[in-house]
Amino acid sequence: MTYILIIIGLIVLWLIFVYNSLVTSRNRVDEAWSDIEVQLKRRYDLIPNLVNTVKGYTKQESSVLQNVTEARTMAMNAGNLQEKIKDENMLTGALKSLFAVAESYPDLKSNQNFMQLQGDLTDTEDKIQASRRFYNGNVRDYNTKLQVFPTNIIANMMGFAAKQFFDIDEKGAEGQPVNVQF
Repeated sequence: MTYILIIIGLIVLWLIFVYNSLVTSRNRVDEAWSDIEVQLKRRYDLIPNLVNTVKGYTKQESSVLQNVTEARTMAMNAGNLQEKIKDENMLTGALKSLFAVAESYPDLKSNQNFMQLQGDLTDTEDKIQASRRFYNGNVRDYNTKLQVFPTNIIANMMGFAAKQFFDIDEKGAEGQPVNVQF
């Protein structure tokens, strides 16, 4: 009888350990996503200043500026991760178009405000990339826990669901980093 109680006690302790480990991993993924959102918000905040600076120099390029503004709005309002990925890729492409247009305006390239915004955006893009790598590493670890035996049994019973990676389209031009060097 004592052995049975010890075995049951060990099983209960093991279940508690596995559950707590899954909760900790899920919380790390959520925290990592929060880091990405902070950097994306910083990016969204920089874009209107950048558009306004460029607008003063490139009056005939209103469609490019409108595309950047629309892409920013869509990215800010994306509902789920799949939409967020698609909209962020679109925003990156729109920013590339904006910087390509800026190449045609030497006065703009030498504008101090534009240069500062350029540096801030480059820094933000680097931070987004680092945050994305951190997030994807946590997602990998969490999803692995959900898939290995016997943890997968407990995870299924307790309703833990796999998380999606935050990937960008590396094949198309949209997936290339925004190059803001002039």
